[in-house]
This record gives sequence, C-alpha cells and structure tokens, in this order.
Amino acid sequence: MAYLTLHRQKLSENFKFLRGMFEKHDVSWGVVSKLFCGNRKFLKELIDLGVREIHDSRISNLAKIKELNPEIQTVYIKPVSKRNVAKMVTYADVSLNSELNSIRWISEEAVKQCKTHKIIIMVETGDLREGVMGDHLVDFYAQVFDLPNIEIIGLGTNLNCLNGVMPSTDKLIQLSLYKQIIELKFNKKIPWVSAGTSVTIPLMLHQQLPKGVNHFRIGETLYFGVDLFEEKVIEGMHGDVFELYAEIIEMQEKPLLPTGVLAANPQGEVLEIDEDLYGKSSFRAILDIGLLDIDPKYLIAEDGELEILGASSDMLVLNIGTNPKGYAVGDTIKFDLKYMGALGILNSSYIDKVVV
Repeated sequence: MAYLTLHRQKLSENFKFLRGMFEKHDVSWGVVSKLFCGNRKFLKELIDLGVREIHDSRISNLAKIKELNPEIQTVYIKPVSKRNVAKMVTYADVSLNSELNSIRWISEEAVKQCKTHKIIIMVETGDLREGVMGDHLVDFYAQVFDLPNIEIIGLGTNLNCLNGVMPSTDKLIQLSLYKQIIELKFNKKIPWVSAGTSVTIPLMLHQQLPKGVNHFRIGETLYFGVDLFEEKVIEGMHGDVFELYAEIIEMQEKPLLPTGVLAANPQGEVLEIDEDLYGKSSFRAILDIGLLDIDPKYLIAEDGELEILGASSDMLVLNIGTNPKGYAVGDTIKFDLKYMGALGILNSSYIDKVVV
C-alpha cells in the first residue's frame, strides 16, 4: 500500500529556520495547517514544535486543533459562509474578512457566545481573490470597527494564489499606508499588517520587506522549504519534509504504443501517436496509487530515470526503460511532492500517513 511520511526532524529544522528569521525581523507569524487536512497525528507534530497560532480554511480542522490544545490561537483564513458563522466563532479566535454582512453576522454570533472575535480585514492588492478595494477601505472600516464583540486586529492581503500576481515592496507599502490612514482618521490602533505568506518570504530574505509588515501566515515554505520567486529550496531548509512511497504491483515488458482503435480515456485525453515508437518496447511498472489520490504532474520521482506515462483512478504507470536497476514487483518507488500533490495525498483516506 502507498504511504506518505512526514520527517519530524526536517520539519523541526524548517520551523526553527523560519522562527529565527521572523524573530530577527521582529515579525509575528502563524502556521497554516490546511495542508494536513485535519490529520491529528500531523497537527500534533505542529503543536509539539511550539506553534502557538495555527491558520486553516476548514472549521472542522480548527475544532481538532482546539481539542488538541485549547490555548492555540486559531485563525480562519477564508470568508465565512452564513450557515457556518456560529461554528466559526466557536472554533476560530480570529478570521479574515472582506464582507460587511459577514462581519455583522460574526458580531451577532460573538455576542450570543459571550466572546470577542478578532478580525483581519482583507484588502485587494491585485490578485483578484478576496479583499476590499482600497478606495472603499476607509468606509468599510467605519462600518465595522465599533460593532459589538468585534476587535479589528489587522489589515491583510493575499497574493499569487489565483492569478499569480507576485508581492512587491510597493504593494506592501501601500497596505501599510492604508493602516496609517485608518489609525489617524479613527484614532484606533491596528496591530497587524498581515501581508506575508510563503510567497512573500523572498522579500524578507533580500531585505525588501517594508517595516510596516509585521505578520505572516506561512504554510508552503515551512513544509517544502521553497523560495517561491525562484522556485528552489532556500539554503538551510529542507524540501523533502514529505515523501511518498508507492509499491510496484506489476512489472512487465510491453510495447511503447497501444494497439487498437483509440478514443478518449476516462480523463478525456486522446493519445497522440509517435510513429517512431512503433515496434519498440520497455518495462512498465504499475504502482498502487492513482488519480483519486494525486495528479501525476505533482510527483517528482527520486530516481530521475523514471518516466511517468500516465494514471488511471487507482494506478500509476511508469516507463522503466530496460530496467537497469532491476526493479521488481513488491519494490517501492519514492517520490518528492509539490504542494498541491501533498494536499491531494493528505486528503486521501486511502493513503497511510506516517511520522518518521
């Protein structure tokens, strides 16, 4: 059976690297746990590192965090639906918001639950996902800052997640200026400019982060050690906290091209025939993992000589060539993962998850 490993020591070293960097720049931060898809074993690893603020996009995952440690500050990181407001207020101490009605519903629910709920107002800075337009921000703040049982603790933004717009010093300075304008106009203190996600870390590494930015929400770089500007592992970090192992369940020499009338496969793909491959064969390995678990484009075989030919719902097919390394049925193939691949694996109930 295929299984995923989380390397405890490498996760710890990545965490310490980031903690040291943020402490050096006097920046607070929280860890985004949505990659774990609520896996209690992996969430406990985060908490045992000393994480005291955890962000997630699923309320059920925040509930598990509160069960594991009620002292963790939990942050809900997407706009809340009306039907989930009560649950969100129950399990999230903080939420990211960009809709007036949603904040009013949160206020009403916080009053019912006799608690103060903290809000980060999300501001649109160009990627066109969630966020209040800058021209409307002062009016927006005026309508929510004095709602009962609501505390506005920050302005935030999100970049790169939808249209690929990268953060820049100018964009983040603009967000810091919005904070200053609001503080002067309303004589209110806003503690956080939460403009940092993993994609913003390279600005900090190159001394280009505006001083006003003082809060980060970090997931991908913690788990993959990646500089998302240059798409490479940051020196001093690990890119292989997660590793996937899949077992060979068939190994046979077969033609490189199929025979028969070709139509679309279940994924809607039609094979393009390379006539140079007629009459040629190679060893093909079938592995016990498929599209139900992961899109093959997010897999990186440790053995660079292996070629991923395709996948069906439950099986992955590799071209082994002449099989010079003698792979056999029962052997395991190790893969590194890209972020979206790890997300698919962690969301699959068919793949074992192991801490090593």
